[in-house]
Amino acid sequence: YRKMETCISPLPDTKQGQVAGGALAKWPAHLVALPPRIASNSLAGIIAETFNTGLKLWEESVKYYKNSLIPPLAKGRYRNIMDMNSGLGIFAAALANDYIWVMNTIASDANENTLGVIYEHGLIGTYQNWYIVILSPFI
Repeated sequence: YRKMETCISPLPDTKQGQVAGGALAKWPAHLVALPPRIASNSLAGIIAETFNTGLKLWEESVKYYKNSLIPPLAKGRYRNIMDMNSGLGIFAAALANDYIWVMNTIASDANENTLGVIYEHGLIGTYQNWYIVILSPFI
């Protein structure tokens, strides 16, 4: 129940004539390039090393998923995936060469707002809160 203007991912501060946040690499290179918000240290606790380590980890994990854990993923059986804890959007970037659409979601009450980083990858994302309500006649 927040007002919409507090939920919109803000652009980084800029000086006149600059690109908000910094210039992006061309598609598809900016999927794996260091996002300007991380390069400028505008996100507390997230540095280039965190991003690069996460990127390598997700690339290896996606290979494992395709080869061992979820073989139909490699065959194109799954077309839509929702990443309910997207973080930096690296999971979606690791699947970029596949014909899979990933919706990246960030909790609206997350400690760190990383939706802007997802946008800088050229990916889509949204805010969401996941509240689970269990209705039972036995409670």
